[in-house]
Formats: sequence, structure tokens, C-alpha cells
Amino acid sequence: MSSLEDRGEVGVPVATAPSSSSAGLGVGAAGAGLEAGPGGPGVQGGQEQADQEPDPDAPPKKRVRLLQEGEAGKLEERLYVVLCCTVCLDLPKASVYQCTNGHLMCAGCFIHLLADARLKEEQATCPNCRCEISKSLCCRNLAVEKAVSELPCECSFCLKLFPRSVLERHQKEECQDRVTVCKYKRIGCPWKGPFHELTVHEAECCHPTKTGNELMGILDEMDQSHRKEMQLYSGIFSLLCFEKIGFTEVQFRPYRTDDFITRLYYETPRFTVLNQTWVLKARVNDSERNPNLSCKRTLSFQLILKSKINSALECSYLLLKGPYDDVKIKPVIYHYVFSNDANETDYMPLPIIDSIECNKLLAAKNINLRLFIFQIQK
Repeated sequence: MSSLEDRGEVGVPVATAPSSSSAGLGVGAAGAGLEAGPGGPGVQGGQEQADQEPDPDAPPKKRVRLLQEGEAGKLEERLYVVLCCTVCLDLPKASVYQCTNGHLMCAGCFIHLLADARLKEEQATCPNCRCEISKSLCCRNLAVEKAVSELPCECSFCLKLFPRSVLERHQKEECQDRVTVCKYKRIGCPWKGPFHELTVHEAECCHPTKTGNELMGILDEMDQSHRKEMQLYSGIFSLLCFEKIGFTEVQFRPYRTDDFITRLYYETPRFTVLNQTWVLKARVNDSERNPNLSCKRTLSFQLILKSKINSALECSYLLLKGPYDDVKIKPVIYHYVFSNDANETDYMPLPIIDSIECNKLLAAKNINLRLFIFQIQK
């Protein structure tokens, strides 16, 4: 038995050795087959896919976009879509108006829609739901205004995020990267740069060391601009010393011409100043055919004497904003000699600041201004 057991013990490894070796060979052959056969490229392809990981040298913008596509947008981004103006698709910077159905419009777009409707002789409508809009039908949405003021916005100088309510103050007073000028600009220094470099520049600026002869040319230019500014005020003060001065509140009302293509113009009812009867007329863009298609808009006015006079009437006149309007008008003094044959002045530009102020006037039901007339005594 012991011999048999010894034989079995000897035979077992003899019998198992080939099987284990054959199994090992089989696996090796299979592995070789996987490497050399059609399965081999699959393993190599897996290795290639593993190698195709995000390139660390790829531009950062592409990686950010890929991440944003897979993730839900931030709360600020979703609120931006909800609270933006339905016309310009931007967040309102000031007042927010809404139509009767709740669609939001910033103040600039709201005024522009009303002005366009006035020019086209149509009823202004909401661009979303086409319901009627006007200053009496629409109201401000204070909740949206407060929500927008708390949304973060990027500073254009330092690129940091701040609530919109404090962004303007930050950019004007606090940002260290805001663009500023040298304090010696008045004597000709052209430097502009970030605020944090201002102290170093002013310490090295060469303009304070210039001689008087070098500064004379700059001072002459400053004197000329100062004289132009003072000329207006001195002219107004001299006119206030005249014996006959008259002023009145005038109201321009919109009308349409009788042409085939009607055009908008404004005219005031007759009014009396200095014991004479007058009328004011105004037109948009000097009676341009389609002023609603133009981004730049202007108003010009004409003063007409309706009374009959015995002798020439020499007058100076100017228009200012009315007591209840917020339109910005720069005072300009005009001069004209009226007679029975020449009782109409030329159309003179109404000195408003820009097209935004013009749209404010056009959007109003009537234009209310104040007229001053000064009679020049001979």
C-alpha cells in the first residue's frame, strides 16, 4: 500500500503537471490569440481610449463649456433669463416696467416703444403678447428692480463680481484697477492708467516742473473754453436786465400733415407774450420721411408771430424744460427781428442732450416747455 501510495503521490504530480502545463499553455495561447487575433485591437483600443483623457493643455474655455453643458445652470444664470428685458434681452439698469400680462421692459426700451408708436401713428404694444402699453397702463415692478440690483455683475476693470447695487460705486471710487487720469491733466499731462499706478506716476510726472513759457499755450486753451462757457451765462444775465421780458409755459401737441404719407409735427395753441400773439411749431429729424427707422432723433422748433405789428420787433428767445419734466435741455439764446413780412423764424435745433432725451419727449402725450422772450429796445 505504501508503494501504491508512493506511486500515487508520484503519479499525481506526473499526471497533473502536463494538465497544468497544458492549461497554462492554453491560457497563453488564448492570450496570444487575443493579442494577435481580432480581440487584440480591442484591448489596444481600450488603452487608446484610456489615453484620450482631457488634455491639460486644452484652452480653458472649452473645458468650462463642456462642464457647463453637463451641469445645471447656476441660479444667477437662470434668474438672468427670467428677469431680462423682453426687448433688448439685457438686465435692466434702472426702472423696470411691465405690461398688463407681466412681461418686463427696461425703461429705455419702454420709452423707445412709445416713441416709435408716436412716430408711426400706431398704438404701442408689448412685443411679447401684443397687448396695449402706455404710461397709464404699465406700472413699475419694484420687486424685479430689487432682485436685479442684488444679482452679481462683473467689474469691467478688476473682473471681480459685485452686486449691481454697489457696482457703480465700486467702479467709480473703490476699484484699484479703474482708469484714472493724472492730477496734472489741467496743465497738459495725457497719462491715463489704473488707479494703483497713479501715485507712482504723479511722483515721476514731469509736467509740474515745466516753465511758465511751456504752460502758456495750455493756459490759453483753458481760457478759451472758459470764455465760451461764460459767454452763455453773461448773455442770460444781460437779457434779464431788459425792460420787457415775458415767459410762459407752452404745450406742444402732436399733429399729422395732410400728405399722402403723413408726417408727425407738433404745434402749440396760440399764446400771448409781450402783448403779442405767438405760436410754436416743432418737427422730428427736420421732417425726415421715416424718422422711426433712424436711431438718432432730434427736434427742431420755430417761433411764429401771429399779431400784426407797426414796426420791426427785435427779440431774443430761448426754450427751457418745464417745471414738471425731467428732460435735459442746454439753454441756447436765439435772436430774430420780426416784421409783418418776416414773421417766422427758421427751424432751430432744440438743444436736448441726446436721442434718449428726444425719445422721452416723443413718448409723452404732450411736450411741456418754458419759453422766454426778451424784447430789445432801440
